[in-house]
Amino acid sequence: MAKASKLDRLSDQVITALLEKHACPLPFHAVRALFMGNIATPDMTASPMQTIRDLWGGELPEFETKQDAELLMMGLMRGLWNGLSAYQNRTNPFKLTRMKSPQPSWEVLARLSLLRREEIDGFIEGLFAGHEEIDLPEKAHRATNILGEMRAMLVGLHGLATKNTMPTDIKELDGMIK
Repeated sequence: MAKASKLDRLSDQVITALLEKHACPLPFHAVRALFMGNIATPDMTASPMQTIRDLWGGELPEFETKQDAELLMMGLMRGLWNGLSAYQNRTNPFKLTRMKSPQPSWEVLARLSLLRREEIDGFIEGLFAGHEEIDLPEKAHRATNILGEMRAMLVGLHGLATKNTMPTDIKELDGMIK
């Protein structure tokens, strides 16, 4: 039995730092959701390596050293990708990124609605694996339609939260955020 390396156990914080170091245009939560969508895609030609290249527009970033390249690739493949593949089991559902907030506010609501929208965008992009349309079972098709409706609501909520300058009752905001 092969031993697990330290690269297999890279934390989300380390992978986030690696993505930032290599100027990935997507935030960690969107990358995570994109990978999850790509793991779930019915497209049998979808490739983790291509998905990783697509994070930077189809080409990997420039690396200073071979170790930098290996750390990023192994962190994304063996760390993040393989870790997410465990969520294919119905008894182990995928969980969205948690966001800690000291106190409810319009700013917090704006950040949370943006985060959720980026997660939906990433998941759908990964699920479609670069295709304009894919064949999905009816139940999955309905679920993607619901995600589209949720995305539209989140866009509206984000617009409301970023434009709202009126003070509001904290209890009202607290109910919106939870």
